[in-house]
Amino acid sequence: MPLRVLIAPDKFKGTLTAEAAADAIAAGWRRIRPDDSLTLMPMSDGGDGFGSVLAGRLGAERRPVETLDAAHRPIRAHWWYDPGSGRALIESAAIIGLALLPAGRFHPFELDTTGLGAALEAARRAGAREILLGIGGSATNDAGFGLARALGWRFLDPAGQPIDRWTGLDRLHRWEAPSPPFPVPVTVAVDVDNPLLGPRGCSRIYGPQKGLRPEDLPVADAALGRLAEVAAATHGTRLDALPGAGAAGGLGFGLRLFLGAALESGFGIVARTTGLVAEIDRADLVLTGEGCIDGQTLMGKGTGQIARLCHQRAKPCWGLAGLLEGAPGTPGSSAPGSEAPLFGRLAAIAPELAPPTEARAHAARWLNELAARMAALGT
Repeated sequence: MPLRVLIAPDKFKGTLTAEAAADAIAAGWRRIRPDDSLTLMPMSDGGDGFGSVLAGRLGAERRPVETLDAAHRPIRAHWWYDPGSGRALIESAAIIGLALLPAGRFHPFELDTTGLGAALEAARRAGAREILLGIGGSATNDAGFGLARALGWRFLDPAGQPIDRWTGLDRLHRWEAPSPPFPVPVTVAVDVDNPLLGPRGCSRIYGPQKGLRPEDLPVADAALGRLAEVAAATHGTRLDALPGAGAAGGLGFGLRLFLGAALESGFGIVARTTGLVAEIDRADLVLTGEGCIDGQTLMGKGTGQIARLCHQRAKPCWGLAGLLEGAPGTPGSSAPGSEAPLFGRLAAIAPELAPPTEARAHAARWLNELAARMAALGT
């Protein structure tokens, strides 16, 4: 019998956007089961693709902004705006994203979040009444220092001299806030729940993938630790311990500190805005996926969150990936079709259908083929 199939993948990082992944899965599925009713709902957890996924559902228009990438190179980036609701969408990954930089060329000590300031100011000038800011996928580890300076904050050492690099925050004595403060409420979509500091903090967990070396960690810890101390003394509470404070190299903490922003689950924002739960309730089968389904999939990532929602509603959920690495419930397993508690089926492109290099080079083709093979298995 024909099925109602919801196709709700996240991005396949470095190869396919969530929209392109949904299209490839749908095309492969239709080849085998043309009579099924397919609903495509690309997802995001607040990282790469956050803006385009939400803009597509909300009808927000794309707008350009001249700004700087994380290395202070001039770029023409974009954000999205819905004049009717006054809601602006900004995606950090599209401005200061790690994927925008040449691999290995810049050290995180050279990078910061300055470029986000121009996008926030553009939204303010357009008359935005609310800003949704997705912060995953950043190249930075500055806890929002660059963004704050771009919006008029000044950071001073004990001699009253300005601090112009985030690694100098270990000398922070006080700051001067702009007046008036930034006037538009900001809601931050975070893709992880890590605190700013400690063994689960941004520098130690995500810093290495951005280029931080073991010998760099004391410098990063000293800088962000001092910023957190001054913030605690000023506000009387440890903002650095908030879930999500460590997201995007501490940008979650910085936005809460400097703009009074609210931190929310990026997946939760997207799910609420797109009506995901209602679509799951209507579906007979849900297909989700991402580039690599691994042990982090169930730690707040969009694919794992979809699987949880399906499990709560007794809806079958199948996971499609470029690669499986110790998939949830199957430690060390990478066998397509293996069972996991929240996934009825799991399957990957590599290595069974294609080696990893080929899978990345022609991701849409092989994801199409993987979906067709999954469809042929039946329910």
